[in-house]
Amino acid sequence: MKIKEIRDLSQDELLAKQRDRAEELFRLKLRHASGQLESPATLGKLRKDIARIKGVLKEREGKA
Repeated sequence: MKIKEIRDLSQDELLAKQRDRAEELFRLKLRHASGQLESPATLGKLRKDIARIKGVLKEREGKA
C-alpha cells in the first residue's frame, strides 16, 4: 500500500486498515512459525504498511 493511498483514507478507514493488517500479520506469523509460509517477505511488507498507517495517524493527530 502506497503512502498516497493511505493519506487519501479517512480516520475510520485508517483505523480499520490498521486493525485488519495487524490481524493478518498475526496469522502470517503463526504460519511462518509452523513452516507453512511461502514468502517471508510478506511479513516485512505488512509491518511497513502498519508503520505507514500509524505514521499518518500520528501526523493527523499533530495537525488537530
